[in-house]
Amino acid sequence: MTDTPQAQLLDSHVQNNPDLQRLLQARHHDPFAVLGRHEQAGETLIRVLLPYTREVTLEDTGEVFLRVGNSDIFEWRGRGESLSAHYRLRRIDSDGGVHLLYDVYTFGPTLSDYDLNLFSAGKHLHVYHMLGAHACTVDGVDGIRFATWAPNAERVSVIGNFNRWDGRCYPMRARGSSGVWELFIPELPMGELYKYEIRNRDTGKVVQKSDPYARQTELRPRTASVIFESDYTWQDDAWLAQRQSADWLHQPMSIYEVHLGSWQRGEQGEVLGYHELAHRLVEYVTRLGFTHIELMPVTEHPFDDSWGYQTTGYYAPTARHGDPDGFRYFVDYCHQHNIGVLLDWVPAHFPRDEFALAYYDGSALYEHEDPRRGAHPDWGTLIYNYGRNEVRNFLISSAIFWLQEYHLDGLRVDAVASMLYLDYSKEQTDEWLPNIHGGNENLEAISFLREMNTVTHREVPGTLIMAEESTAWPQVTRPVELGGLGFSMKWNMGWMHDILEYFSQDPVHRRYHHDKLTFGLIYLFTENFILPFSHDEVVHGKSSLLYKMPGDEWQKFANLRLLYTFMYTYPGKKLLFMGCEFGQGPEWNARTQLEWYVLEYPVHHGLQKMVGDLNQLYRGEPALHQYDFDYQGFEWIDCHDSEQSIISFLRKSDDRIVVVVLNFTPVPRYDYRIGVPQAGRYREMYNSDSEFYAGSNVGNQGELHTTGISWMGRPDSLSLTLPPLAGIVLEYLVDE
Repeated sequence: MTDTPQAQLLDSHVQNNPDLQRLLQARHHDPFAVLGRHEQAGETLIRVLLPYTREVTLEDTGEVFLRVGNSDIFEWRGRGESLSAHYRLRRIDSDGGVHLLYDVYTFGPTLSDYDLNLFSAGKHLHVYHMLGAHACTVDGVDGIRFATWAPNAERVSVIGNFNRWDGRCYPMRARGSSGVWELFIPELPMGELYKYEIRNRDTGKVVQKSDPYARQTELRPRTASVIFESDYTWQDDAWLAQRQSADWLHQPMSIYEVHLGSWQRGEQGEVLGYHELAHRLVEYVTRLGFTHIELMPVTEHPFDDSWGYQTTGYYAPTARHGDPDGFRYFVDYCHQHNIGVLLDWVPAHFPRDEFALAYYDGSALYEHEDPRRGAHPDWGTLIYNYGRNEVRNFLISSAIFWLQEYHLDGLRVDAVASMLYLDYSKEQTDEWLPNIHGGNENLEAISFLREMNTVTHREVPGTLIMAEESTAWPQVTRPVELGGLGFSMKWNMGWMHDILEYFSQDPVHRRYHHDKLTFGLIYLFTENFILPFSHDEVVHGKSSLLYKMPGDEWQKFANLRLLYTFMYTYPGKKLLFMGCEFGQGPEWNARTQLEWYVLEYPVHHGLQKMVGDLNQLYRGEPALHQYDFDYQGFEWIDCHDSEQSIISFLRKSDDRIVVVVLNFTPVPRYDYRIGVPQAGRYREMYNSDSEFYAGSNVGNQGELHTTGISWMGRPDSLSLTLPPLAGIVLEYLVDE
């Protein structure tokens, strides 16, 4: 550029104007005060900052802007009466490209003070409508409104392909003490990539961050957010209507836990898309009789081996399987075929990846500054600051988002124990800070969980919130108003550990561990329990469920059939991880699909068939599910026969009784007598040793009749044949 006197004057203009200097240095916190249209001394000044630009003119008049010195600032002065409120600029790039664009800095704020105040108070239940990238129309002009929370930023900009990822181009407007920044950019199309560039006001550090409220993200390892608006039309009205009025406490619930990336894969080993997964999974779980699918986290995550538990996208389903409407189709298709969908959701911690939430605005924003409160030693992750209104709002709104926007039927909240205790997994006293009362309870997290459960149950009635909570914390599933945490259900980790430890014993030694079978009844009805055999039990050297079982191949499969029989007849809802239903041998490997080929072998095929029959039995027999959470649904017949390692009990509904007898040794028992509450005829309705399941087919054929002999304090009794390492279920036949 020629160094004319006018250029020298304009250079001096920049040097003497701190606002322009801060603008050029990408440090200005209020770009609207400098850029856009301003009335000065009876004339109109229009100032734009356009890097990579050779020339700028007004589209309507063709008048040319003057470049300010050697900077990327251009100015026009004149009479502006004829200009529209939102004039357009004709821009010629330094490489000769021509573009027509609106001046972004003529558009006023679009977020209301009411929304901002709700967010600051932590009470904006649908804050995802406010923050993030959203299509909207301002003064008749279509575009995208961007908004993010970064209270400790000096400057925040929207960056993307549309401005060469240059933070100087689109600095945002600060909305006062709310800490929210917003900017409306006209005429941006769907599918554009974007991030926020944030400069910390204290340190000057500049970071590029993906949008915490993004609805879609790039496929890993790329990390940009994607502008997305759904146009999906749901077809599951009938499902949602019945769900809202369903009596879930007294209905059967059998959950198939799935990792979408490794359940099945394509012919070339590629992960499947949401559409194909929906069709394959629905056919499979329907055939096997499961009522629900529980998905390991599909919330976006950068690292495959975290299985989704190190979440970076709390409002975006992972791009590994397709776009967000693909996931909507997945849920919708399940609902149309009467399968519920649950999602693992992780508010306990988040990863340290620099592109995501960690030190979002250059400060400890979502996390605690002090690592004694803000870091997990086990997982190398950060802990949310549950005492901060905006952080609570982010998480609670995320829970509502998945339940409302994706019609999910419930959330399984991961690692609740790590939230409840300040000293979780911290052995030394200098590794954690006590609460204000000197205790180890995380009071802010407790308050958050209670609020989250209260709000979700109120806003999305009929949905379920389940806790993975591994300690004896009281009243996890009791109402908040009664002092509980307010969860719908809780995983029964104690029962699971006891039973797996028992089954690992050689049958000859099981009589010395009989209490492992019975101890769970002491606390069983203090909570609403799910009985989980989850992914956590078949990884990290723990071996598969099949290979946890002792003995030769026949005994391993018999033990596994017995284990599942015990689970399905024991009070509580059921959960089984994928592959366990057919006895996969190796541990689960998230990098490849399950070993489906083993279904060619009778023992594996038989086990799968038995799980299907157990699901049908559990769902069709009210005595096995009506009172899963109540003492009136269970009664011991005999829990003391440790010498023979046999237990027997009744399961009861309002008008049905079934008898369950389980033999935990490989020795068949003949003429084994049990007391029963009613005289008459009984029928063996299920036997895990059936030849249909690749068992030895020992059992009780046809009808059984009571003998008139009182036994075990009961007026009548049955003489039974008990198959080895097997369980039987008998129904009472009422005479017509």
